[in-house]
Amino acid sequence: MKNPTMLARIVRILTFRADGDDYDSLTWHYLAAGLVATWVVGVGRYWDNPRISFFEHAGLGSVVYVFVLSVLLWILGLALRPKRWRYFNLLVFVTLTAPPGLIYAIPVERFMSIEGARTANLWFLAIVAIWRLALYAHFLAIYAELRTGPRLVQLLLPMCLIIAILTALNLERAVFDVMGGVARETTSADSAYGVLVMLTLISVYLFPALVVAYGFFTFKGWREAKGRD
Repeated sequence: MKNPTMLARIVRILTFRADGDDYDSLTWHYLAAGLVATWVVGVGRYWDNPRISFFEHAGLGSVVYVFVLSVLLWILGLALRPKRWRYFNLLVFVTLTAPPGLIYAIPVERFMSIEGARTANLWFLAIVAIWRLALYAHFLAIYAELRTGPRLVQLLLPMCLIIAILTALNLERAVFDVMGGVARETTSADSAYGVLVMLTLISVYLFPALVVAYGFFTFKGWREAKGRD
């Protein structure tokens, strides 16, 4: 599609139909739209949760998070020598992956049992996480043009770090309760906490192998670049 509208280009990105020109055409207007979407999703995610801070209720945590996440992804990606790798384009892309998270705003607790709401929230978590991860894989293949090995490392290594950081900073009490068998109030988010515990354990085992692979592809890229000089 030649010169698509901003909405059409965002839809193309969210439906895996974007090409290199779409990612190269991301401007400040897209960043503004992405930040608004991120803020709305942040508000919707926590609007019915009385146990979190005002900062999170206001959606500000989600807005700060996309900047921090983009810095982490950008820094890790530099050593893998992608063909295109601008922080601004990466940041805009990350903000534009926010819309799938709107399903978090569905108040399943209002019309479902605790068990049903717990299951629904677990499915919401899985759908959004897989969708966003797949979008990032597409971005790495089409925009960054990373080969399969480096692409898998750039996809999985940040994910392992993020899961560990989120567990340590935001969910440490819930994880401790789940793993230690501490009795506490049952909520519809319990299944999501359980999944995070499982993913954290998987990440612990994956992390060393990913670090070794990251070092290997970094060294290989350096040798190839040196050979071309």
